Amino acid sequence: MNKPLGVLVGIVVVAGALNTAGAWYTGSKIEGVLQTSIEQTNQELAKQLQGTTTHGTIELVSIERNLYSSTAHYRLKIQDDKAGPDAKPVELLFVDNIEHGPLPWSRIKTFKWMPVMAVSNYSLEKTPFTEKWFAATKDQAPLKGQVTLGYDRSVDGHMELMALETQLDEHSTFSFSGMTMQAQTDADGQNLKAKGYMDHLKLNAITIENPPVTVELNGLTLASDLKKTDFGFYLGQNVMALSEGQLTYGVKQSVIKLKNFEYTDSASANGNLMSGRLAYNVGDITLDGKPVGSAQMVLTASSLDIPAMQALLQIYQNKFQPQADGTLPQTPLTPAEQVQMQLQVEKILAAKPQLALEKFTIKTANGESQLNVVMGLAKPTSFEQPPVDVTKQMLTALDAKLLLSKPMIADLSAVQAQLVGQTDPQAIAKMASMNSEMAGVMAVQTGLAKVEGNNILASLNYADGQVDLNGQKMSLEDFITAMSTRFGGVASQ
Repeated sequence: MNKPLGVLVGIVVVAGALNTAGAWYTGSKIEGVLQTSIEQTNQELAKQLQGTTTHGTIELVSIERNLYSSTAHYRLKIQDDKAGPDAKPVELLFVDNIEHGPLPWSRIKTFKWMPVMAVSNYSLEKTPFTEKWFAATKDQAPLKGQVTLGYDRSVDGHMELMALETQLDEHSTFSFSGMTMQAQTDADGQNLKAKGYMDHLKLNAITIENPPVTVELNGLTLASDLKKTDFGFYLGQNVMALSEGQLTYGVKQSVIKLKNFEYTDSASANGNLMSGRLAYNVGDITLDGKPVGSAQMVLTASSLDIPAMQALLQIYQNKFQPQADGTLPQTPLTPAEQVQMQLQVEKILAAKPQLALEKFTIKTANGESQLNVVMGLAKPTSFEQPPVDVTKQMLTALDAKLLLSKPMIADLSAVQAQLVGQTDPQAIAKMASMNSEMAGVMAVQTGLAKVEGNNILASLNYADGQVDLNGQKMSLEDFITAMSTRFGGVASQ
């Protein structure tokens, strides 16, 4: 044997010995790692489901250890209290083929040579409860995935829901293209990144009493980039985008279609204070092939006291969360709970939060309407003062602007007429025009807005006890009196 070949063989032998030793070590530790991971998962499940009627737990049923791999079985139990005390929990069984590190074969053959603790290859098992699901996927495991666990306790996972087509009942069908999800976390799940994609979903439901209903979703994308806070929950960014959605319904089988829907949220914390932003956007809406318009909404909040909000949420979950039968609890707040609730509200107001509807826009073929509202809050010196004085101190600023397009009102009135079955074009046009003009007349009569050309305009500004309504300045007391007179008179007519 020549010297280079001998060196190469020596390296291979040493690497194989090290891998065997590493696999033995990993195999001896794997059960403890799994139990710790399951405990953490159950704790996180309990947190996420707190305040709901649903409970879930995961348990390790068995594990068979070998030198290079282990086989584990898990049970996922899901119980909904609404189902009643005698209802059995839903049980899903999973089998997991765990390849021991440091060099699992599935990574070697894909040229991933970085040592890892283990690679988990899990899949849903066939049971009497899941056999119909298996039948819909042609006896393939409907849910499967792979998780790579690093020695630094980082996790890199991939999950796949298989495509399926099934007959839900004698008349209804369901088809699904499948969905993939990928996620990565560092040690103890402090930082989480995830993304997923679904190509197509279609539900066609038909009943004897009602016309057919068809729901279709195409091109669904999900993405998250989150960081766990010291308060036990995640903050960061989430995105959900849908290329196209369609609803077919009614005797005439009307079709409502939307395109380019997007939802995004982001949140961050600075000490005990949280800021957040929610945005909704619908790029295009049509009814029976005719354009309706588009819409956009942006909501923001800042300086929200996190511990105080958590305390209020806990009181709500304990006292006001609906019970299993859907009814609200009848037990009133105790004096101590009332004091606690007021204390937390005061803490929230002391942080001087600001809430805003930054943008609410509806655009149709002939017009565009806009609304934005910004409001600042603060803690009053006492809630025992007269209501007007409490309001003056608690509401530090309010600024609202409205631009309402009469052509847009006419466009949406025409759509509403179509939805209720009106088919005469002349009647629809006449009703739409009348509704848009009526809106302008009512706005002027109430004194809340003015009309300029094709637009209904309104503005409201409040600061330091003074109100500016459409350029008319007055004290807060005079504003309250004016509104009471106007709307009290309208209500009494």
